[in-house]
Amino acid sequence: NRMTKQREMNRRKWLWTAVTVLYVLFIFHNSATVAVESSRQSGRVLALVKECLTGLGVESGWLSEHLIRKTAHFLEYSLYGVLLWNCLGTYELRGKLRGVTFLWLAMLIPFVDETIQLFTEGRSGQISDVWLDMSGVLFGTCLTVGFGCFLTRWKKMAGKNCGTENRGINENDRISGKTFRKKL
Repeated sequence: NRMTKQREMNRRKWLWTAVTVLYVLFIFHNSATVAVESSRQSGRVLALVKECLTGLGVESGWLSEHLIRKTAHFLEYSLYGVLLWNCLGTYELRGKLRGVTFLWLAMLIPFVDETIQLFTEGRSGQISDVWLDMSGVLFGTCLTVGFGCFLTRWKKMAGKNCGTENRGINENDRISGKTFRKKL
């Protein structure tokens, strides 16, 4: 049974690692896209979002390609934060080592991403985008950790019969509503 558990842990580790690495390659591929094509892609997304907003009756004149690009950066790196946190969670990194590894990768990938753009036709690397990307990583990680905490707490509550056992509350009192009159 221990071998089965170890195999499952290794399988999860390699799966999260593969997905994370492939996603980083996707990010780098986006950065290597020449400006004309990148602008065309952003323009299509802009038109789609404006159409959706107009369909909902929301004014969309304020929306620009620049805002679409910055939002895409943030969301792209938010997903990277989710993947990175889950990937590192499969390794036996504890305490400071996990934190240092996470911070290093959270800074390195955006830095490399913007550096790629320096060598891509019509594109430019921006230090402000590195900061935006790292903010996205932090946001995605916070969502992941927050969701994990919520899930853990919810499972504990569900497993404890809504928190009523071991507090002197029996099943009949809980069902009849007398729970609220008993001291928790």
